[in-house]
Order: sequence, then structure tokens, then C-alpha cells
Amino acid sequence: MEIRKLSTDILIIGGGTAGCYAALTIAKESDRKVLILEKANIKRSGCLAAGVNALNAYIVKGQKPEDYVNYAKRDAEGIVREDLLITMARRLNYVTKELEGLGLVILKDENGEYVARGNRNIKINGENIKPILANAVSEFKNVEVLNKVNVIDYLVKDNKIYGVYGISVDEEVFYVVEAKSVICATGGASGLYKPNNPGFSQHKMWYSPFNTGGGFAMGIRAGAEMTTFEMRFIALRCKDTIAPTGTIAQGVMAPQINSKGEDYGKVYGNTTSERVYGTVKENLEGRGPCYLKTEGISKEAEQDLLKAYLNMAPSQTLGWIESGNGPSIANVEIEGTEPYVVGGHTASGYWVDTNRATTVKGLYAVGDVAGGCPQKYVTGALVEGEIAGIAALNYIDNVELTFIDEKEINEVFNKVKKHLSGDKGLYEIDNLEEGMQTVMDKYAGGISSSYQFNEKQLELAKIKIDNIIKLAEDLKAKDMDDLLHIFELKERLVVCKVLIEHLKARKETRWHSFCENLDYPNKDDKYLKYVNSVMKDGRVNIVFRDLIDGGEIYEHSN
Repeated sequence: MEIRKLSTDILIIGGGTAGCYAALTIAKESDRKVLILEKANIKRSGCLAAGVNALNAYIVKGQKPEDYVNYAKRDAEGIVREDLLITMARRLNYVTKELEGLGLVILKDENGEYVARGNRNIKINGENIKPILANAVSEFKNVEVLNKVNVIDYLVKDNKIYGVYGISVDEEVFYVVEAKSVICATGGASGLYKPNNPGFSQHKMWYSPFNTGGGFAMGIRAGAEMTTFEMRFIALRCKDTIAPTGTIAQGVMAPQINSKGEDYGKVYGNTTSERVYGTVKENLEGRGPCYLKTEGISKEAEQDLLKAYLNMAPSQTLGWIESGNGPSIANVEIEGTEPYVVGGHTASGYWVDTNRATTVKGLYAVGDVAGGCPQKYVTGALVEGEIAGIAALNYIDNVELTFIDEKEINEVFNKVKKHLSGDKGLYEIDNLEEGMQTVMDKYAGGISSSYQFNEKQLELAKIKIDNIIKLAEDLKAKDMDDLLHIFELKERLVVCKVLIEHLKARKETRWHSFCENLDYPNKDDKYLKYVNSVMKDGRVNIVFRDLIDGGEIYEHSN
């Protein structure tokens, strides 16, 4: 395996929504050298690879940024960083206009106003949103993109980042990248739990299956502070296709009904977690299956739904056409997905300040990997990329490039090569991945346990995940693709380890389904706090922090 060394002023890990916009911001503001390392291909990578049909974070007419903050705070039962939410909300409309200027088609009414979908969303034709961002990045000469490079670890000394290590997805190349500052934009973590669909269809899930928690895992190992992993995200989706339900719920104002035709949403509430919880409870109590009531909608509305799903989940449209039962003829059955750790919908991720700086000096986190700021969606990720891009530029003004020690390089290189020995190991990668998902499903609140858990189950989950972590060290790869999957598994296992400790630490049920603790089934204001963690010497140490209310601003020097 060849060792290839690179250097840059600012390194961006992940060429998704937030990563692209961070690069665009830096390139517009300066001639500093920017390098993006992307595991896939930047033109179709990340959560927006297949497109999206709405921008779900926008300040529509009659609303203020403060209204958006209040909505996110209510939905998260108070566990948010209001300082992060307001800095995001104030820039949502600006980045939307910039995105339109790059070529995104945003639907407009007869008065030239954006077509709203509810109180915070606007409709778009977004099947090409990712190529639009990627093409914009390619126009700047000081931005270089390396596709098919998977970053596997940070180089951090004395709590300051100096660079990263990575591997090529295709070639036998080990990358050493020196950087003055690093922006992590890798996305959240999927694949921790057993998914809805087994076997060949296991990757038909809500969140990108290629977002494996790598950014989280690298930060955790480096001692960065993390926050609110216990606020897992479980999406309510169309059964089997795992297509979005919001398009139907908001597009035709379809209520959630049980098999008796009763609107159960009124019973359980309308927060994101309550909509999932109500569906779970109705099924457990024998009133399932549950549906979105679309029967009887107009043919025009049906056609709009068929077109909308072609933007992001074509299997839903194809299913309707194949069966001959479109949404106007038959209600749409719904179910919850497996849990994810994702900071774009919940408050999980790195503990950051208002510049999106992590607790590791020189390291920034944006988008789904940044915590404290839920309901950010696409436009919020763009804003965080912009904020971190400017902050990283300011940070490197007085920073010199530090060359990584050869001895250290060789130590990491040899650890990587150990997996690529060509020998056959005792276990296959898929065996351990399935084992991990089964443990999390049964003992840490997965689908089979109706998202519920107790302390004894979490203790067993911890022991079993630690055992799988040890076994993963002996996995062998026959090629670079295998090596990639070994590191993806190891990333997920680190995230699982931290997630279990967070679930244990919040001794209450603040969010039904998201964090359903059977030993503590009610809310307890004693836990109206952030549950944070720092890993040291392989041990996850829980840190409780007081809430940062409106008007307060947290910085790491506080």
C-alpha cells in the first residue's frame, strides 16, 4: 500500500450539503487552499444524492426566525441550544436565495412568491440539488475535490487538530493530509440498528446507508465533547418503501388513522416523536395497521403526489402505479424506521459553539454531525457550512502548517495494513455487523422491542457491543472495498458505545419512542439538561450541562 501525503489550508471531510457550502463560502471570501475529501462522488453523495422535493427550513411570510426557534424547542421538549438555532434561523432565507441563484428550481405562485408547504417549508424541484452544489464548487480554482477517499481518523495532539488519515476506496493508497483547520461534514449514523427490511433490501432506509457515523467516531476517539445522542431520530415512513410521509401529511393534509378509521394523532400529540409513538401504541394495542388517510383526494392532488415522490423516493410512485391503487383509492400504510443518530433532525452530535467550533481546537462540525440545533434540514446545513467556513478562515490567520511525524504516520499505517493482510479471519464483516444490529435492536430500543428499553437491557447491550468491538480488531480484508467496510463497522460500534451510555444517563422519558426508558416512563425536570459525553482511555464519561436559554450565548471559554 502506497502512502500519499497532501497538505491544505482548510480540509473539509464530506462533500455533502454542508461541506459543499462551506467550500463555496471559503472560496468566495479568500484564495486559501481548500481540499474536500469525499467517500463517494461529490456529484451524487450524501443525503441529497437522489434529490428532495421541499426545503423544510424556511422563514415564510408572517413568520420570524424566533418562531422557528420556538418550534424546534417545542418539538425537542426544551433540549436545544437556542443560540445555535437563532444563528441558523436568521440565515435560512439568505442561503435559499443563494441556492436559487446557483440554479435550483423553487416553485412560485402567480405573484412570484415561493409556494409554501405549511408554516416552514417551500416547494422545490430538487432532483438536481446535489449536482448544482457540486458544479458550483468545481468553478473555484482554490478548491480541490478528491472523490473516493474515506477519512478514518484525526491527528490530534494536546487537543488541537493537525490533519487526518484516510484510505482510498478503490486503490491501495493510504492518505496523510496535513491541514491548518478541519471542517467535519460527514453526516450522522445509520445502520446501528436492525433495519425495517432484511437481506437484499436492508439499505432501503430513511437515512443514507453510507453515513456510518465516521465523523462522530473520529471526534469521540479524539476526546471531543458530544451531546444528546440519546435523542435518537426515528422517522415515520410509508411502509415497505420507507418513503417520506411529510409530503403526504402536509401536501394533502392527511391525518394519521388506525384500522378503525380513528384519527389517533389527536390522542398522542403532534411532535415528531409523538407521531411515531402513537403509531407504535396503536399497533401494540391491536388497532393497527395505521395509515395516512388519502382515500378520496382529488386526481389532481394524486398526480402532484406521484410527481413529488419521483424527486426523492421513486419506489413509492412505482408502487402506486404497479398496484393500480393510487393514494386517491387506498390509504397509505405507515410505520417507524429503525433509530438513527443525526443532528439535522434532532440535537445529537458534536458539542459546538456559535461558530460551530468543537471542543478540539481547529476542528469544526456542520450539518448532521453538529449537535444542539435540530430541525436544520437542507438549508440549516448550508447555514452551518457558511458559519464554519468563515470561522475556519479567521482561525487559520495565525496558524502555521505542522508536519506530521513520520513515526506516527507509520504506526497508523501499520494498524491499517494489519486488516489488509489477505488472511481469512475468524469472522466475516457482515457477521459482526449483523451481530451489532441485533444487539442494538433487542437490548437498546430497536424496532423489535417497539423502541423501548430498560437499564438491565442497556447493561447487556454495553457488554455485547464491547465484545464485538474486540472482535472487529481481528477482521481481515481481501481488498480496499472490504477495508472500507471494516472501518465503517468500527465507526458504528464506537457510536453504539456512546449512544448506550447516553440512553442510560437520561433517567426519564422525555421523548416517547426516541428515548423510551421503561424504568423511568415519565418526564423529570431534573433532567432538563444536556447529556454530554467525553471519551477518555476508552471509557465514556457523562457530563451534564445546564440549558442555554434564549438570549444566552455559549462559547467554549464559558
